[in-house]
Amino acid sequence: MPTYQFKVNNENRSVDVSEDTPLLWVLRDHLDLVGTKYGCGIAQCGSCTVHLDGNAVRSCSLTMSQVEGKSVTTIEGLSEDGNHPVQEAWKEVDVPQCGYCQAGQIMTASAFLEKNPNPSPEDIKSAMHGNICRCATYNRIYRAVEIAAEKMG
Repeated sequence: MPTYQFKVNNENRSVDVSEDTPLLWVLRDHLDLVGTKYGCGIAQCGSCTVHLDGNAVRSCSLTMSQVEGKSVTTIEGLSEDGNHPVQEAWKEVDVPQCGYCQAGQIMTASAFLEKNPNPSPEDIKSAMHGNICRCATYNRIYRAVEIAAEKMG
């Protein structure tokens, strides 16, 4: 099996896995970073979203051969103590119900706000569109992204 070198949450990591192993399973099964969730397995729900070189990506469909030499940030690496502005806004608005999609939602929102620090409501809805919330807390999610943008601005 090939060895893949990449950075996870600012730490150099090395894993021996098949080239077609999804990043999601490396994170969860090999590195014990279980904050990233498995939802659909076909990159449609967003629960497995992480940052790859600062861009929000679906880790369930990204193979290790595509991750080699790159930098990954998971929900565990977004902030040391849950004080990222998006995480703070999530708590302020009390977004989660079941919480299953929240890591993916937060990772999508934080990457989006890095690129668009002053979004319109339409920008937010468009950016968050691909993340499915089983509990349908979309209005609270959109409000939390607005508040996070204010906190970051």
